[in-house]
This record gives sequence, C-alpha cells and structure tokens, in this order.
Amino acid sequence: MEGLTKFIPEKLSVEFKDGVTVSESIFPRYYTLTHSDVTGQLFLSIGKRYAWDKINPLRDEVLGEWKTNGHSLSYCVYLYIDQGQFNQNAAAKRMEIFRRELPLALTAIRYGDRLLFEAYPNLDHASILVHFISAYPQFARQENWGNFGRFSKL
Repeated sequence: MEGLTKFIPEKLSVEFKDGVTVSESIFPRYYTLTHSDVTGQLFLSIGKRYAWDKINPLRDEVLGEWKTNGHSLSYCVYLYIDQGQFNQNAAAKRMEIFRRELPLALTAIRYGDRLLFEAYPNLDHASILVHFISAYPQFARQENWGNFGRFSKL
C-alpha cells in the first residue's frame, strides 16, 4: 500500500458479496482490501469469504475478519510480509510499508463498512489483532492495534 497516506473517501470502492448486507450478518464477514498504485484507488470487498480473485501477485492486500473468543469479539488482520520471495531485506521494507499504511487501511475498512458499525456500535470497541505473517521470526508476530474507535475519524 505504498504511496497512500491520507484516507480520501472518494477513492474507496466497496463491494458486498455472497449475500452479505451493509448492516447485517457479522459472522461470517471477511474483508479484502486492495489498491491501485497508479490511481491510489482502494477496493474493499466484504463477503462470506476472502475475495481471492482480487489479490495480485505482490500480495500487498489487507485481509480481515471478525472472530469471537468466548465472550469477546475481535477483528483479526492478516498481512503477508514475505510476498512469496524469501528475501529478508524485501521483507523488512514491506514490514515498514505495512506499518506505515495500516492506519489508512483500517480507516478505509471502518469507513467502508460504517453502516455495520452504526448498527452495532460496540464493534468500535473490539480489539484489532494484526497478524504479520513471515518466514522470518523477527517479522512474524501478532500485535494489538487498539480498536476501530480510533480509526473512525476522517
């Protein structure tokens, strides 16, 4: 998601798939966020599964889903750091880019599914757990990025 810094709502296209509606059905609800490096356009697909057909070979998408653990609800994000190439320097650069651009991605996801958040205000308080997926131990980790409340302001 290099090159994107400020969220511009007009540059976000949202597609609801698989019978998922704008304000119903939290489970299952999978998010696939991709972008165009050329136009800066963001593309968010929300469905009952990830939109694998929207993912390009660079693997710079942001995948997310709602999960429950007992009585708590969390939003899990999955980021593929290695990009299919096992190069530690490239992985370090991608990790830096994902960290820099993730607030934009989370803001876009929150905005793109804002009617769900309006229907279920408690979703703004759910923890966001980010899974950095990498073959390199120094990059493979899980982090708590707070909650969607901090990404709801434009």
